[in-house]
Amino acid sequence: MGLIGLGSMGRHHARVIREVEGMDLVAVADPYGDKHGVAGDLEVLPDVQALIEAEIDAAMVAVPTYLHEEVALALAQAGVHTMVEKPIAATAESGERVARAFEDAGLVGAVGYVERCNPALLAMRQRIEAGELGTVFQITTSRQGPFPARIADVGVVKDLATHDIDLTAWIAQSHYSVVSGQVTHRSGREHEDMVVATGRLDNGIIVSHTVNWLSPLKVRETVATGEKGAFIANTLTGDLTFVANGDVRSEWDRISAFRGVSEGDSTRFALARREPLRVEQEGFRDALWGRDSEIVSMADGVHTLRVIEAILESAATARTVTL
Repeated sequence: MGLIGLGSMGRHHARVIREVEGMDLVAVADPYGDKHGVAGDLEVLPDVQALIEAEIDAAMVAVPTYLHEEVALALAQAGVHTMVEKPIAATAESGERVARAFEDAGLVGAVGYVERCNPALLAMRQRIEAGELGTVFQITTSRQGPFPARIADVGVVKDLATHDIDLTAWIAQSHYSVVSGQVTHRSGREHEDMVVATGRLDNGIIVSHTVNWLSPLKVRETVATGEKGAFIANTLTGDLTFVANGDVRSEWDRISAFRGVSEGDSTRFALARREPLRVEQEGFRDALWGRDSEIVSMADGVHTLRVIEAILESAATARTVTL
């Protein structure tokens, strides 16, 4: 394995790649050096070409978003299997070129959406797929917290909301069909720092996303509501709770009528909490070995970018956008 980009995400990938059985980190690259001191005894190479010349089999790309296409295309041309940190590229058009290059070359191409590897969301998807929620009506997400100093080149939609769009489509196993968005700029930067987006998926599930990096309260929550109850995933703690639609009716008729459903038992599941980034890298390794694997395809990465661009277009034009 080779790693390009030794910044806020790259440093974690360096550690995890070294820990995963079957992976050997043999080369790292970053034109700005190794500010986090993760290279160890490896030489810090200057660019992607130097990384390729190290004769790597696969690569992890953790460079700033605007460089994703340039770096990924170079790796595809060199025949190197690659995982690109989210989003796949700066624009959907750019992402399509990346996805096509890997498909045409017959290479494994993946996108690093680590939230899919969160234990609470993995369990939620498995339980929904098993029918424990019945028909799903709605999926809502809330991703709020303080401003992250690591961000340099994108707004909150491409940096954070991209996670929620990907995980929602993945949990529901359906693409987005229509979206509407509202953004605001409060921090004096050119990029948006708050967004509220709503939409509908191809399978009829309605969705909403509240995302910002200007909140003193850190929230990471995904709620799926269906005919049998609601799953609540707290992805900060990795907890999954199920609140059932109960059969016991409230004696206070006004409250019972207002709620529409009766309250049932609340169950918090005991989950095996493995580090999501390690689960993600093991999935990539399994894909390289030809095993069944839950990697995020580059096609999925492109769809997520299309939704992102539609949300930003909606916010700029005050219109709902059909994908």
